[in-house]
Amino acid sequence: MKTKYVLTTGLVLVLGVATEAQVLNRLKQRVENKAEQKAGEEIDKLFSGKNKNQSGQSGQGTNGPGGSNSGGNNPSNKGGGLISTPPDVNQNLIDAQAAYTKNSYGEARYAVQQAMLGVELEIGNKVLKSLPETVAGLNKEAKADQVTSTGWGWAGLMIKREYSTKDKEFRVIIANNSVWMAAVNTYLASGGYAQQTNGEQNWKQTKLKGYRAIIEYNERSGYKLSVPLGQSSLIVFEGVSFASETDMMKAAEVFNLDGIKKELGEQ
Repeated sequence: MKTKYVLTTGLVLVLGVATEAQVLNRLKQRVENKAEQKAGEEIDKLFSGKNKNQSGQSGQGTNGPGGSNSGGNNPSNKGGGLISTPPDVNQNLIDAQAAYTKNSYGEARYAVQQAMLGVELEIGNKVLKSLPETVAGLNKEAKADQVTSTGWGWAGLMIKREYSTKDKEFRVIIANNSVWMAAVNTYLASGGYAQQTNGEQNWKQTKLKGYRAIIEYNERSGYKLSVPLGQSSLIVFEGVSFASETDMMKAAEVFNLDGIKKELGEQ
């Protein structure tokens, strides 16, 4: 009884005068409308410190449940595979509300996290579909399209697309990546132009469609153009076998930076 009283008092302090149903309904509206990009932080504050009842989510090895032993004369697997199934946003929100009502805060937090993952993958796929089909005469490699996410706080979304021919390649990566952002911002803050003493790599500040950017060149890997989009997102272009900086910049100009930024909810 005492433990239950302490948990109840803690909830009152966190939620204030709002009821449980009001909090979850407001969260559902934010996720469905994709308008509140800070939902992850609010959810973390809402559920942090509560009972975390969910089981571990670490990956299983081949000898774990559902796997097979590597020893003996077992046959090699042929065929099969996993179906790509993004989390059902609405169902996970229903599950979160049910778990929250039963004071299963860990399960509620997990269900909300899955709902956010579903929203983020939806956003990522929408951005991916908005990217051009061809760039600088290069067709997209459909099998290389990729959208991944950690599903927590809009801090791990990554969208990839490649365009290529036999001897030329152009790659685009759109990401929420704090490490990349920190590196680019350091470059932008330092200003100017730099050349390593061995002469192998150059970088300098530039602009792409009004956005401040960093362009780098390496004789082996080619060009790399990094463009911050708001406070937490950036887009990185990589070009292999482009004849000049001008050609590389023209290829990057094909992309709708304003549209991508808006879709990601950046200010």
